[in-house]
Amino acid sequence: MVVSVKTFEQVALEDGDAQWELDRGVLRRKPDMTMQHNRTMSELGFQVRAQIDPAVWSVRVNAGHISLGDDSYYVPDVSVISVELEAQFEGVSNRLETYAAALPFVAEVWSPSTGGYDVNTKLRRYQERGDAEIWLVHPFERTVRAWIRRPDGGYDERGYRSSEKAPLAALPGVTIDLDALFEPGRKRP
Repeated sequence: MVVSVKTFEQVALEDGDAQWELDRGVLRRKPDMTMQHNRTMSELGFQVRAQIDPAVWSVRVNAGHISLGDDSYYVPDVSVISVELEAQFEGVSNRLETYAAALPFVAEVWSPSTGGYDVNTKLRRYQERGDAEIWLVHPFERTVRAWIRRPDGGYDERGYRSSEKAPLAALPGVTIDLDALFEPGRKRP
């Protein structure tokens, strides 16, 4: 059943027990995730947050919607939003946090329950939006696939593995330690 944006926003704001996405007019409940998934997305968000200027950027972990047209709203596992964009929601209590403008960084963490949907739908839609850098983090394979937007609008793909440090092209100076991402708290020699 296709639902309107108004209905979607009402459901998303009123149902405090679930997170909702809208994919081409179809309402979709974002499922609960495993510890590995949740820990990986939190650690990625923490690493990014520790390296950005909070006067310029904000990090969302499994929060805030990004929209594509009038029929799709997704909640990335991790996203970076400019403070300037975020300001439109300051002091507003009855409006769903939704960003239509392309973002510098969005990431999805692979899970058995949503892996196919993330790869086949969300990551492609993020590219349609024009987000500058898009990551698929696989906590079990301990890999990252990154798509970096070129000036011509296409994307270059890069791959990273555990034990590497992965720079964020869209946020100069931010580098993700993949060992720490996949095994936070592990003592390093």
